Amino acid sequence: MGIVYDPNSQTFHLQGKSISYIMQLVKSKYLAHVHFGRRVRGSNLGGLLAMRRRCSFSPSTDPDDLTLSLDTLPQEFPAYGGSDFRVPAYQVQMEDGTTVSELIYESHRIYAGKPQLEGLPATYVEEDGEAESLDIVLTDAAIGLQAVLTYTVFRDHDAVARSVRYINTGNRSMKLLRALSFGLDISHSEFDMLHLSGTWARERHIERRPLATGGSVIESRRGSSSHSLNPFMALLSKQADEDQGEAYGFSLVYSGSFVAQAEVDPYGTTRVVMGINAFDFSWLLEPGQAFQSPEAVLVFSAEGLGGMSRIYHKLYRTRLCRGEFRDLHRPILINNWEATYFNFNADKIEELAVVGKQLGLELLVLDDGWFGKRDNDKSSLGDWFVDLGKLPKGLQDLVSRVNRKELAFGLWFEPEMVSPDSDLYRAHPDWCLHVPGRRRTEARQQLILDYSRQDVRDYIVTVITDILASSPIAYVKWDMNRNMTEIGSALLPPERQRETAHRYMLGLYEVLERITSRFPNVLFESCSGGGGRFDPGMLYYMPQTWTSDNTDAVERLKIQYGTSIVYPISAMGAHVSAIPNHQVHRTTPLDMRGHAAMSGNFGYELDLTTFTEEEKEAVKRQVALYKQLRPLIQFGEFYRLSSPFQGVDAAWMFVSEDQKEALVAYFQVLAEPNAPLKKLRLKGLEAGANYLLYDADAPDETGATCFGGDDLMHVGLHLPIWKGDFRSRLYRLKMEG
Repeated sequence: MGIVYDPNSQTFHLQGKSISYIMQLVKSKYLAHVHFGRRVRGSNLGGLLAMRRRCSFSPSTDPDDLTLSLDTLPQEFPAYGGSDFRVPAYQVQMEDGTTVSELIYESHRIYAGKPQLEGLPATYVEEDGEAESLDIVLTDAAIGLQAVLTYTVFRDHDAVARSVRYINTGNRSMKLLRALSFGLDISHSEFDMLHLSGTWARERHIERRPLATGGSVIESRRGSSSHSLNPFMALLSKQADEDQGEAYGFSLVYSGSFVAQAEVDPYGTTRVVMGINAFDFSWLLEPGQAFQSPEAVLVFSAEGLGGMSRIYHKLYRTRLCRGEFRDLHRPILINNWEATYFNFNADKIEELAVVGKQLGLELLVLDDGWFGKRDNDKSSLGDWFVDLGKLPKGLQDLVSRVNRKELAFGLWFEPEMVSPDSDLYRAHPDWCLHVPGRRRTEARQQLILDYSRQDVRDYIVTVITDILASSPIAYVKWDMNRNMTEIGSALLPPERQRETAHRYMLGLYEVLERITSRFPNVLFESCSGGGGRFDPGMLYYMPQTWTSDNTDAVERLKIQYGTSIVYPISAMGAHVSAIPNHQVHRTTPLDMRGHAAMSGNFGYELDLTTFTEEEKEAVKRQVALYKQLRPLIQFGEFYRLSSPFQGVDAAWMFVSEDQKEALVAYFQVLAEPNAPLKKLRLKGLEAGANYLLYDADAPDETGATCFGGDDLMHVGLHLPIWKGDFRSRLYRLKMEG
């Protein structure tokens, strides 16, 4: 790991564990991109950048050197209007209405460690020796704009973190119309683009398509990262699959509206940009003020999608997630939502706790409906006081009753919302996002509180803190159930109204920082109608996210498989729910529901009190097994084996860091008539070691078979022949000796 600047060739060489990122100054002023990919020695960095003259429609900025055109130069931070016609990384508007700018190299600084970003989540290091950083200062002296490009390369991760700080060094105001986090020009376009798409209850499905000339864009204009598209994009070499080929990943540490674009120009160069969506965005920069972009994390792997994913998993699990629970085993929980919905009282919740304790569960979570007059989803959001009709002796009494059953207690909140039918809204109708004279569009009978306002943020911090301090609450599910409409703030002046959505995100991050810091012993889980805000920004404050409101085991195979492209298993909440499933009304066996949910942070979301004795015994076995497997599942290396998007089955596996233990999960979704014999090739094992393989649901290692690691990886594991749909099996592997 290291960053070296060669003044003779004016090149910057960033070296990670097995990657290189190289830039070069052209004519001492333009910052050009040279290479991002496999690590190179860099014996002749100055000779790696090639330029050639095109045509007059790609004009040159130097009449004495017609090979220099910003329209064809591979750049690190491109502008528009000064001869580059491709998509820009930023755009600024001056008081006279003009939007032309040109950032020129001024200086740079190399230093140990990694800086924090003001008001924004970002990856971090625990000691300076883990990373090295580079600040490159670019300046447009004519208008007084300065951009500080920050790069961090890590010792233990093949990733480069990038962000930009925009500073007004002049004496006149300017507006940022576009303020992305990075630009990157790659010298060819022989890529497929992969991204994650979906909707509520169908999040993060994998889509892959070839790049073509022009722009390939994914974006959210919803005020959140959204169910629809995730703030992530990958470029894959044509032959890339799970295990081989080059994979470039681009992930934005942000929870609001975003854009990611790969644009192919007529000469086969691919430009990638990513950051806050410029749609309906601007930011007024007064003299002396600065604007910080979110961080983007760029990953390269020569070992295909699987290699790229494991880089993200380890980096995000260990150096994005924070707090006490980052490295702790997550509790097995029962959530009352699908068991009772709004119809419960203290006695019913205690009954769930009694059965939960019998079955070996560790945490009971009280979901929506415990506050205000919340008997349905039409009222009371914002009125964070206990409904004494349901809990006549208050929250403290219920928490105590659950704790006496030796279960920890958790609580659901939706603190970013307000119901029009609430005491809070009647007292403060201006506290929601709105535009004067316009309809206030409701979704789920609720509006969004204006977190750009300090008074709103202070109120929320106070009321949530009061509840959490009132009882020993061990877990919080933080929900958010709609996207932004009528985005405006009563306190912002007209020239700053288009800052509202981003100021909301900054306000949310402030609230989360204040509350999670105040309660470090509470496990916080993010939720947004399930996975509507499953993004790196939220993981910085809350180490896990409710993956989807859809708990059907078959649908969860795709949702969890797609989520694993970027996010670690320790971030995924996964529960067993009742059948027929409440989202798709499918009936699947308890074993399959358990095996799917065990492939994440395990729990149940159904009425345990209705179980038969046979079902209770099955759940006891599931819970006991998961407690054995939990360290491996939550913190092991994850390998995808068979995609549910490509056939009638799915498989994945977890391998301990020392390769001494592994778990394979295999799911047959649909049976096939007269099906061929199938083998499943495993991954991540030590080829020269022998492993005992046995059914994880067996009471012990009786019936174990010994295989070589090379046998299992190169020949494969024989899969069972089953009749009937919706079958599954977990296999355990333990190294001999």
